[in-house]
Amino acid sequence: MPVNRRKFLILSFLGIAGLFFLDAFWIEKYLVNWSRHDLRKGGGEYIKLIQLTDLHIREIKTYHTWIANRIKKEDPELLCFTGDSINKPSQLAPLEAFLQMIPVEIPKVVIMGNKELDGKISHKAYRDLFKKYNGILLVNESLVIEKNGRKINVVGIDDFLNGKPDYQQAVEDVKRTNETVVLNHCPQYRDSIDELNKELKINISLILCGHTHGGQIQFFGKEFYKPDGSGKYLNGWYRSQDSLMYVSKGVGTSYIPVRIGARAEIPIFYL
Repeated sequence: MPVNRRKFLILSFLGIAGLFFLDAFWIEKYLVNWSRHDLRKGGGEYIKLIQLTDLHIREIKTYHTWIANRIKKEDPELLCFTGDSINKPSQLAPLEAFLQMIPVEIPKVVIMGNKELDGKISHKAYRDLFKKYNGILLVNESLVIEKNGRKINVVGIDDFLNGKPDYQQAVEDVKRTNETVVLNHCPQYRDSIDELNKELKINISLILCGHTHGGQIQFFGKEFYKPDGSGKYLNGWYRSQDSLMYVSKGVGTSYIPVRIGARAEIPIFYL
């Protein structure tokens, strides 16, 4: 049966609209991009970090199982949660269900984001939960991870919007000659870290941030909306004279359940 011009245009429009909605409501939300970033100088032994940010877990879905299985396969030396894993205390249960799917042998370090603090989730609740799964909450604190004689400082900063970030306090006990990875939810605070580090002279290898969702909706690289605390940053790599920062687009969504031009991602780093 021949298709006239009017029917052809209608069918074409419906097809394009269908693909658009499939991409926005499913592909970019659930088919996570596992990006890899090798920061080694000259190759050789490495310490593997995986960053999980802005999960916004409300309930466990199939793609959370996919993520947990991939983490198990990658077997990193450290799994870094950089804020907004959940939004309110009632979501501690699905967060625990997600943690149960990840091998307990993988060390985990977590910082809190603006949503967790805005939702009145206590530090104690997070400390108690993550402790059960080989994890630790850092609030302007640091720890050291070691592999094959290499020691790396991991520094966790309190949230810029709803907490009391204090980089100087966070690095108070670190050994300055060690490589240092800083976990910092809102990228805008990176500017303060750079300024403070001119005097403190911590050997920062990498700052990991989230918060922006990559705008969640981008058209031709321009975000539709960027939340307070983002500063001049959106997603990807940013290098200054003082530090190297990666802003992940994260996994979950906030307010509206769609992603356009800002596909969910989980970055993997080799140090």
